[in-house]
This record gives sequence, C-alpha cells and structure tokens, in this order.
Amino acid sequence: MLATDRMVGAAYVRRKQSTTMYEVTVERGFSSGHYLRNYKGKCENPHGHNYKVRITLCGETLDGAGLLLDFRDLKQVMRPVIDRIDHQMLNELEPFTTINPSAENLARFFYDETNRQLSELTSGRVRVKGCTIYETDTTTATYYE
Repeated sequence: MLATDRMVGAAYVRRKQSTTMYEVTVERGFSSGHYLRNYKGKCENPHGHNYKVRITLCGETLDGAGLLLDFRDLKQVMRPVIDRIDHQMLNELEPFTTINPSAENLARFFYDETNRQLSELTSGRVRVKGCTIYETDTTTATYYE
C-alpha cells in the first residue's frame, strides 16, 4: 500500500500522484573560510571562497496572490543562514566543528535550515527541492531528497 492509495469499499484504489509542481529559485552570495580535515592536498590548509548558494523550492499549490513563495520571502528565509556563516571560519561553527565544511555538506546544511524555516512559514505547502553550492564559477555540489 502506498501513501496515495485509498480505501474504496473493500478494495484499495491507487490514486494518480499529482504531477503539477511549481518551482522558484533564488541565488545569494557569501564569503567564508574553511579547511578540510582528513584530506591530503591544498584544501587541508585554511583558505576561503566567495560562495554562491542556489536554492530551488517546489510545491503543488500557489498562494492567494498566485505565488509559490514571494522571492523576497525566500531571501528573508535564507538571510539568517547566510548571516551566520558569512565572513566566518566555517570549521569553528556548528555543525562544521564535527563534519567537514565541504561544498556537499554546506549544500545539505542550507537545505535543512531552509526547509525547517519554510515548513513553519508555509505550513508545509512549500519545500526545498534542492540546494546547490558554488565554490567557484565552475565547481558545484548539490543536495536534494
């Protein structure tokens, strides 16, 4: 039985899963330093990046104004996450005191923090589809579920 199944009489009927989906995406920048533990190479030494984070949201329904989420609201949700790590040494901040501040882990961090705030803001109507971290213009890491 799937979450989309429903009981009709004595039988389960499989409902067609909704394929209607809206997406909005916002990019923001921040600068941080880090170093990678258990790594052999230049990145084991402290260094910094001018990062860019791209967050894509998705949802099946629009609000009363015909928006999935106002871009301004998404930027507002991202602001405290960015403010916490901008111009900081990531290795000195949770959760990066125990996990490496790799681009992959940064993408997961933004995904989780943004999703948590969106859940409260939209009562679950909007969620993060994916998060991409640009360490440089040509190197990225993406996290999605």
